Amino acid sequence: METVRVWEEKVTIPTYRVGKPNKNPMFLEKRVYQGSSGKVYPYPVIEKIYDEKVDQEYQAVYLENEYLKIMILPELGGRVQRAYDKTNGYDFVYYNHVIKPALVGLLGPWISGGIEFNWPQHHRPTTYMPVDYMLTENEDGSRSVLVNDTDRMYGTKGIAKFTLYPGKAYLEITGQLYNRTNMPQTFLWWANPAVPVNDYTKSVFPPDVHAVMDHGKRDVSRFPIATGVYYKHDYSEGVDISRYKNLPVPTSYMAEKSDFNFVGGYDYHVGAGVLHVADHHISPGKKQWTWGCGDFGKCWDKNLTDEDGPYIELMTGVFTDNQPDFTWLKPFEEKVFKQYFMPYKAVGDVKNATIDAAVNFTVSGKEAEIIVYATSPRKEAEILVSRGKETIFRESADLDPVHVYRKTVELDGGREQEYTLTVRSGEGRELVSFTPLEPEIPELPKPAEAAPLPEDIATVEELYLTGRHIEQYRHATYLPDPYYLEGLKRDPGDIRVNTAYGSLLLSRGLFEESEIYFRRAIKRATWKNPNPYDSEAYYKLGLSLFYQQKYEKAYDAFYKATWSSEQQEMSFYYLAAIACTGGACEEALHLIDRGLVKNWHNVKARGIKAAILRKMGREKEAKRWIEESLKIDPFDYVSRWEKLSWLRGETRDAESRTLASCMRDSAEAYLRLAKDYAECGFYPEAGEVLAACPVRAALNEYYKGYYMRKSGKTAEEVKEQYLLAERQDSYCCFPNTPEDIAVLTDCAETLPEASYAWYYLGNLYYDKRQYEKAADCWEKSVKADDSFPTAFRNLSLAYYNHLNRKAEAKEVMEKAFGLDTTDARVFFELDQLYKKFKVPAQERLAKYEKYLETALERDDAFIEYVTLQNLTGNYGKAYELLLSRKLHPWEGGEGKAAAQYIAALTELAKEKMREGDCRTAKRLLSEALVYPENLGEGKIEGSKDNNIYYYLGLAEEALGEKTTAREHFLRASVGSDAVAGMMYYNDQPADMLLYQGLSRYKLDDLKGGNRMMYKLIDFGEQHLRDQVKIEYFAVSLPDLMIYEEDFTLKNRAHCNYVMGLGNLGLGKKKEAAAFFEETLRIDPFHLNCRILLGEIRAEDF
Repeated sequence: METVRVWEEKVTIPTYRVGKPNKNPMFLEKRVYQGSSGKVYPYPVIEKIYDEKVDQEYQAVYLENEYLKIMILPELGGRVQRAYDKTNGYDFVYYNHVIKPALVGLLGPWISGGIEFNWPQHHRPTTYMPVDYMLTENEDGSRSVLVNDTDRMYGTKGIAKFTLYPGKAYLEITGQLYNRTNMPQTFLWWANPAVPVNDYTKSVFPPDVHAVMDHGKRDVSRFPIATGVYYKHDYSEGVDISRYKNLPVPTSYMAEKSDFNFVGGYDYHVGAGVLHVADHHISPGKKQWTWGCGDFGKCWDKNLTDEDGPYIELMTGVFTDNQPDFTWLKPFEEKVFKQYFMPYKAVGDVKNATIDAAVNFTVSGKEAEIIVYATSPRKEAEILVSRGKETIFRESADLDPVHVYRKTVELDGGREQEYTLTVRSGEGRELVSFTPLEPEIPELPKPAEAAPLPEDIATVEELYLTGRHIEQYRHATYLPDPYYLEGLKRDPGDIRVNTAYGSLLLSRGLFEESEIYFRRAIKRATWKNPNPYDSEAYYKLGLSLFYQQKYEKAYDAFYKATWSSEQQEMSFYYLAAIACTGGACEEALHLIDRGLVKNWHNVKARGIKAAILRKMGREKEAKRWIEESLKIDPFDYVSRWEKLSWLRGETRDAESRTLASCMRDSAEAYLRLAKDYAECGFYPEAGEVLAACPVRAALNEYYKGYYMRKSGKTAEEVKEQYLLAERQDSYCCFPNTPEDIAVLTDCAETLPEASYAWYYLGNLYYDKRQYEKAADCWEKSVKADDSFPTAFRNLSLAYYNHLNRKAEAKEVMEKAFGLDTTDARVFFELDQLYKKFKVPAQERLAKYEKYLETALERDDAFIEYVTLQNLTGNYGKAYELLLSRKLHPWEGGEGKAAAQYIAALTELAKEKMREGDCRTAKRLLSEALVYPENLGEGKIEGSKDNNIYYYLGLAEEALGEKTTAREHFLRASVGSDAVAGMMYYNDQPADMLLYQGLSRYKLDDLKGGNRMMYKLIDFGEQHLRDQVKIEYFAVSLPDLMIYEEDFTLKNRAHCNYVMGLGNLGLGKKKEAAAFFEETLRIDPFHLNCRILLGEIRAEDF
């Protein structure tokens, strides 16, 4: 048996570069991403993808045994870049030979291929960022690569350990998730293997999967044969959606449930595939995603690879069965699990699989075909077919990952469900078995329902649960606050609601305000006795007081919280921290040990215990403790730092290099380590950590000053340090933790002229939804320094979105851009604000022309520039511009450039028709039917292009080609007769009903034409007064817009527009003009409305 190898190696991969992270903080409060919040702060966003390919060197890590070779890229989120089966030369996950990012990730760049590990949300924030890593050699001969990442948004930590074993053809992945914070957090874990697909591939779901569900469980389909409408595509004739070739549109589906432990994909042309195996009790998630095999999907394939073709994502969820479906991770809690990925061959449609073997067992009449694949050599394995207690077939065979066992056996009749296939090792251990399932008529689950409004919920308990659900699922557009407040309105003393709402306020840095609600909860909890069943409110009260630095009162609250088991590990930790702050190490050790009894794997407590032992001079005990801790978490940097204190000479230098390598010279990692010390009052140690950081970062410099004050340095020394912090580069410095509040506030109080400290505080408060505080901080910032553009820009958001100071919002945004006219992001945001103020298109266009070099830095600004050309009638210029640039749309944000492309060509064609040049018009309209590749998007399957075919019919009619004209009118007359709203680009535009109706008139179908027109009018009349907000189950609204949108007002404009369309189709031009004028009064930049109104006024329709 060969040994397993693990090594590092520099590799060169052709790579398309990305832009720099944007310097402006992105407060995306209602962005919808993968069905949950698209919030990104405190991370910066990258919005630029370059089209030049360069050779780039990466630090790769490899694992290899006799069967598999695995390549991992720590620089790109710790993803598995390649998984190669040496036995048949097959990449069992999609191997992309190029790094070609597209705007798919939460923070922008994302690449296809390999296995991505999405945690704590999908897609993970750091999917295109470096992570910590290390290599290990294990006593059993296996080798491992570990990658480590701490999420900056919510503070949770995740380790993935990749292991290859000698003689095993599978990759083991051990996930170790840990909540470093003192508050409950939520997470999901979706491993995301890409799988190459073609006309011969199939997603292999377990045989008990009969229903699949969309994101948020908002829609349901039968499986594998779909029989209804799913993702707006009609499968009513019965279509096998396990086959890639049958999915023409972008489609996600997730298994409703399964009692099997596997999911996979298979290529019948190659005769090989991939399987994922994990215990379904903790890994219920089984999902397929595809861009679709139509033009839309093919275009996205080109966006993501140069030569490797289409793929699907065959995702596997742990502690989650849907997206979004988040699980709680309590304070200091650890969750550990294992997943296995393995290649397989020849088995085809797997009926069952374990990490030892996969089988197919197909009964047909009196014969059964048996196929067995094993993941390791098995001498004299036993293959049995039994019927009840009777053995029908038994054979011994040598199995291994190279050779597949295949046999057709005779049966003695009966139903297939009476037979069981079992594979056992030579020692008699069962490797895998399968009994065909009893046929049944599956009961499809009902789609999930949106949360009712608070006033429509019957009980306080349901209000509490709804608020909790919104928090847990990180809902993008609903807040928990109204549900908790309604609950408190009905019962001001409710324990659950007071504790939940207090916790929400605490997480937003409202420490004093949160205290009120925890005390109310305690008052109710102690109504009849002083010792409540649940002490969560006491623990949270302790935290509130701890952050207020009221340590004696916090100590009392934490100690009372220890009276119930659930809060002991956290409360004893903070009791120890307070004891440390007072120098009481003996007491602190006693308290930390009591907490560790509850949670031996509390990594924060383990690290601090090592520090306490050092302070007490108990060197041998500290050494043993540290070594044990590092076995639990090798990325426990407190323990590693403590280890340095006991080492000398070359041994210390080697350990120091290991620590520095793991921490990657990350200022954030050093600050996180320093905070752990400071939390327990070890301020000198915290200062030493920050002093050791090899890079200088603004926030770290503020913390140095704060720790100097806490360590007893003079006021002048502290002031000098804060002045140094103020001089640091503010680029992408986005504070967001509760501890940051105390540090930045201390600086601002020490230096009232500290403009940057006020700016950073404003960022933090805005992120925490404390808008008035944020604005106050930013106002102090610009008063202290009126040359910093970002503070003015941020003020604009607060003024416009939350403080109803809209005129001032425009003034300060203009000031921001005036201070830095090279900031393309701020230019675009200012233009969006001009749209809201209805600044005329010509005036906006002039602004673009003046700052064109800046504007053209961004695709969204470029598309807006093109739109303004169309709005001002410069259709030829718009068309030329669109052909001049390669665009990179965000996933879910497609359709904008295509709409302008179609509009420009259609209007140019209409101009030619008015001039009598119908042949040129035909050419232009035909061109509009196909998107040029540089737009970066393909046409969604099902698009009917009714408007284009209608005008093609008119052109042919003018040329005397009546037969051809009729064919075009027929094509223009078909499509959905449902009038869509104004929210989603992949809905059929309402305009298409106008052209369907006009085409039916051309076909002498008066009734059909009238029906379309009245559908438009009816829709507008019925929905004109709707109060509209973003759909509860929205999956993707990726726009990085920072200004609040009034969807009710947009709906009113839309309804007037569709009523105008209906009246125009009926020949009521005066009425149509009135509706169009009202639309343009609300939205003067409605392009199609402006065009049609112009044609009415010119008597040209």
